[in-house]
Amino acid sequence: MTLRRLIDNGDTLLELTTEPLSVDQTYSWSVLPSCGAVVVFSGTVRDHSDGRAGVETLAYEAYEEEVLPKCQLITEEMRKQWPTLGRIALIHRLGELQLGESSVLVVVSSPHRPEAFEAARYGIDALKATVPIWKRETWSDGADWAASAQHVTTLDAMNESRAK
Repeated sequence: MTLRRLIDNGDTLLELTTEPLSVDQTYSWSVLPSCGAVVVFSGTVRDHSDGRAGVETLAYEAYEEEVLPKCQLITEEMRKQWPTLGRIALIHRLGELQLGESSVLVVVSSPHRPEAFEAARYGIDALKATVPIWKRETWSDGADWAASAQHVTTLDAMNESRAK
């Protein structure tokens, strides 16, 4: 299953998929002649989380109908805050993932590195705060929803708390 949307004349890529994520392919897509910086954030499955050692797998679930619209709002806000951005990709994986697999990609190209770094940080923070995707952790003694899960909020509320 892959939900995919290209917007802004093909300069924004939004994707929700059960397929493995390709950092190389997304990086290559993001390179533009007008952009001297590309920042790639890849969130990967690690062997621990808050208060839990020995995490073996993660399983991601989503309110699928809301994911791409929420991601589009994030990219619109990114372009508003950093108008010189070139390409933006927000890609998240669903299903069961093993240690070391990439679960989320945020890739941003821009003419200069400060905007690319700031926008990429904003992109992953906004995705985690506002997009309805949840993870279930499995470890040797059991399984449960991630202890660090937070309530889904709005971009306005997130931006307000960042400004404080």
